Amino acid sequence: MLLLMAAATAAGRERLSFNDGWRFHMGDPDGTTPQLQYDVRPPIRQSADGKVADARPDEAERVQAGAQPVLKPWILPSGNAFVRDPAKRAVRPAQEPQVDVPYVKAGFDDTAWQAVSLPHDWAIAGPFLASGPYGGMGRLKTWGPVWYRKQFALSAADNGKSVFLDIDGAMSHAMVWLNGRLVGGRPYGYNSFRLDLTPYLDKHGRNQLAIRLDNPAESARWYPGAGLYRNVWLTKTAPVHVGQWGTVVRTPLVTPASATVELAVTVDNDGAQEADVDVTTQVQALDAAGQPSGPVLAGTAPQRIRVAARASQAVQAAVQIAHPRLWGPPPAQQPHRYVATTIVRRDGRVLDRYETPFGIRTLRFDATQGLFVNGERVRIQGVNNHHDLGALGAAFNMRAAERQLDMLREMGVNAIRMSHNPPAPELLELTDRMGFLVIDEVFDSWERKKTPHDFHLLFPDWHEQDLRAMLRRDRNHPSIMLWSVGNEVGEQYTGEAGAALGNRLAAIAREEDTTRPLTNAMNYAKAEMPLPGTVDVIGLNYQGAGIRSLPGQFPAFHQRYPDKMIISTESASALSSRGEYQFPVPGTISGPVRPGVGGDPKTKQVSSYELFAADFGSSPDRSWSADDQNPYVAGEFVWTGFDYLGEPTPYYDARSSYSGIIDLAGFKKDRFYLYQSRWRPDLPMAHILPHWTWPERVGETTPVHVFTSGDEAELFVNGQSQGRRKMAPYEYRLRWDYVAYQPGEVAVVAYKDGKEWARDVVRTAQAPAALHAQADRTRIAADGKDLAFITVRIADAAGITSPRAAHAIRFTVSGAGELVATDNGDATSFTPFPSSERAAFNGLCLAIVRAKPGQKGPIMVRAEADGLQAALVTINP
Repeated sequence: MLLLMAAATAAGRERLSFNDGWRFHMGDPDGTTPQLQYDVRPPIRQSADGKVADARPDEAERVQAGAQPVLKPWILPSGNAFVRDPAKRAVRPAQEPQVDVPYVKAGFDDTAWQAVSLPHDWAIAGPFLASGPYGGMGRLKTWGPVWYRKQFALSAADNGKSVFLDIDGAMSHAMVWLNGRLVGGRPYGYNSFRLDLTPYLDKHGRNQLAIRLDNPAESARWYPGAGLYRNVWLTKTAPVHVGQWGTVVRTPLVTPASATVELAVTVDNDGAQEADVDVTTQVQALDAAGQPSGPVLAGTAPQRIRVAARASQAVQAAVQIAHPRLWGPPPAQQPHRYVATTIVRRDGRVLDRYETPFGIRTLRFDATQGLFVNGERVRIQGVNNHHDLGALGAAFNMRAAERQLDMLREMGVNAIRMSHNPPAPELLELTDRMGFLVIDEVFDSWERKKTPHDFHLLFPDWHEQDLRAMLRRDRNHPSIMLWSVGNEVGEQYTGEAGAALGNRLAAIAREEDTTRPLTNAMNYAKAEMPLPGTVDVIGLNYQGAGIRSLPGQFPAFHQRYPDKMIISTESASALSSRGEYQFPVPGTISGPVRPGVGGDPKTKQVSSYELFAADFGSSPDRSWSADDQNPYVAGEFVWTGFDYLGEPTPYYDARSSYSGIIDLAGFKKDRFYLYQSRWRPDLPMAHILPHWTWPERVGETTPVHVFTSGDEAELFVNGQSQGRRKMAPYEYRLRWDYVAYQPGEVAVVAYKDGKEWARDVVRTAQAPAALHAQADRTRIAADGKDLAFITVRIADAAGITSPRAAHAIRFTVSGAGELVATDNGDATSFTPFPSSERAAFNGLCLAIVRAKPGQKGPIMVRAEADGLQAALVTINP
C-alpha cells in the first residue's frame, strides 16, 4: 500500500505522480462482462482491412441498450463540468449500479497480477497478429477488458482536502472505482480527465482504486495503443482552489515596449460554506529548462471574491510586461516563456498556488501572404505525427518524444499537426519549449463512422465535453496556433446538415477561445460546398496538388474565400521503405505504388527513390510544384514525419506505415534529405541515392538522384563526370537517369550561385565484417524513464555501411540498466518489440535502453552477430 504523506506546505496544493505501484490484469472475472458495459455496441458484420484511406465514411449504425444494463448513466455525469447548458448536464442515478465484481473490492487479492508502472501500453509487447483484418491497427491486439488496481492511504494532514484523480490518457472507455463504488470515467481514449475522489475516500484507512478499460476492436484506422498509456496524478487541494485548467492567459496587445497580459482565473469552492478569498497573480520569466528565473516582472493587486458553496467564481485582471521577450519559432525567433503564478488566500493564509506557463506572441493569418508570427512571415514547414512512439507504443515517454522533435528540427520542421487527437500534455510542453507551431486536433470522426467502433459511437453524447476539455487544457500553450475540430469527417458529404454540425463545433471552440482561428482538414469538400464556410482557415488534405485525376483545388478555394488563409493540413503521403531501391526507375516525378513500379508485393517493400505515393497522394516534388504555383498557400503538414504503427498502405499484411520521412526506428529515409534541401536552403548539403553496392547490376542502368540545397551539381562515377545539371523551375531534385553501374565511388559536387556549395560521396561496400554501435547520448538519468537510443550499423572492414545486410543481432545489457525494446524500421518485421534479438534491416538496427531506478554504475550494451566483430557501448546514469 502506498502511503501518501502530505508535505507541510503553505501553498495547499500537491500534485503527486501516481504512476508507480499498480497491478495489471487482462480480462474480466467470469460472467461479469455484461455488468460492466459502458454501452451496447453495434455488431461488426463485415471487417474491412486495407480500405482506401480516403474512402467515404459510412452512416452510423445505432443500437439501443433496451433491457440490457449499461453503465453510461453513471459515467456521463463525469463530463458535466464541460457542458455549458445546465439543463443538458447528466444526472447520476440515485441508486448505485448493480455491479458485483470482485476486482473493485478492497479485499480482493491482486498479488498474482502483473506489477506495472505507468505510462503503460500493454499491447505493444505483442505478439503480432499474422492474419485477420488488423493491419490498419498495427497487427497488435489492443482490444478487450483490462484492469488496473492500486492502494493508497492519506495522512492526517489531508483531512478536509479535496482529492482528485487526474488521468492524462486511458485507452479507452475508462471506468474508475474507489473503495468498491463507481466514481465515473471517460470513454474517449485520447482526452485528459479528472475525477473527484473526495466523496469516496476513506480518509483514515486504506483506499482501493480499480480502473477498468475496454478498448473496442476495430476502433481506429491506426494503432490506438492500450492501457493507462499516459501519466496519472493525484492532486490534493484545499476545498477552495483554482479549478481544473482554471486559468486563461491572453496577450491582446504586444509592442516592443510593452505587452498587455490579461488573466482570468476560475476559483472553485468544494466546501459546504461560502468563502471570501483574495486572488493575486504574479509573472516571472521562465528559463530554457522551464524554471522561474529572475525577479517578479508584474503582479495584480489582491481581488476579493465571494465563492458560493459548491460553486465557482471567475476573476479577471491585467498586467503590463515591459520590453517583452517574445515566443516564436526558431531559427529566426526564440521560444521565450513566462509563468503566471496565481495565489488564493483566505484571511491571509495561502489556500492554493497555481502556475500557468505561457508565451507572449502575436499571430496573423493572411489570405495572400500566409502566417505572420510577431510580425514576421513564417512559412509553415510542418509534419503530421500519430501518437505512438514506435517500439515503445503509445506509452508516452518524454525523451522519445524529444528525440523525434530533435530530428524533425534538424530536417527543418517548424510545425506539428497532432493527428488526429489531443496529444499528451508533455508533448505540448516540448513544443512550447522548443518553439514548434502546433495544430491541436480533437476528432477523426463526428457522427459518421470510419471503422465500426470508432468515436462516432460516442460523438452524440460526448462531443461538447471532449472538445471543451481539449480547449481548456491546452489554451495557454503558445505553440498552438490553430484548433482543428475534425479530420476528413463524413459530414463533408452531407451538405447543409454536415455544415450545421461543423458550425456547432465551431461555436463551442469560439466560446472557449477567441485568440486562435479554427480549421477542419478536408479531403473531399469543394470550395462551393457549405462545410468550408464553417472554419476560419481552409485546411486541405491532398486536394491542393490534386487527388488522383482531380485537378488541384488551391485556386478554387482561394477564389471562393479570398479572405481566408489556406494550408495543406496533409500533403504528399509519399511512400518508401528505407534503403530499398527497385528497378527500373520511371521517368515520372510522381506516381502511385504499383507492382513493379515502386512496389514489390512479394517483399512488401516500397522503393526509396521517393517518387511514389498513396493513390490519393503525391511525391514531395509534385506537392511543392502546386505550392509554388500558388504562393498564397501558407505551407504544408506532410503526411507523415515518422512512420507509425498501423495503416500500412499499400501492404496491409505489414505492421506499420510507409509514409514517414523517418522510419519507425528513427532512421532517416532518403526523403529526409529531400525535405531538408527545401526547408533549410541556407544549409550546405547534398545527398546521393541509391547506395552503391549492386554486384548483380554491373553494366546495368542504375539511376542516381541528388537532393541538394544548391541549384546545380556535377556527378562523378569513379572520377568520370556524368554531366553537370541545373535545377529547372518547379524542379526539386537533380537526376542522372542513365548511369551504368560499376563498383567503386559515386561523388557529387553541388553549387549555388555558381560557387561550390556541398559534396557527398557513396562507396561500394565489401563483405560485412563488424558491428558499429553509437548511442544518441552516453549519459542518462537513473530514473527508469530516461532512454538511450543505440544505433547498430553493419559495416565492412573499411567502416562502410553494408546497405543490404540483414544479420540477426543479439543485444545484451549488463550493469545498472535494461533493454526496453528493439526495432529495425522494417514495416514487415513481426519480431516482438521487447525481443533482444532482431535482424538488421538494410544494415541498421536499434536498441532502446534505460537505467534501473536508483541503481548506480555504468550500463554496458553489447551487440553481437554471427561472423561479425561485436560492438560495445557504455552509458552512464
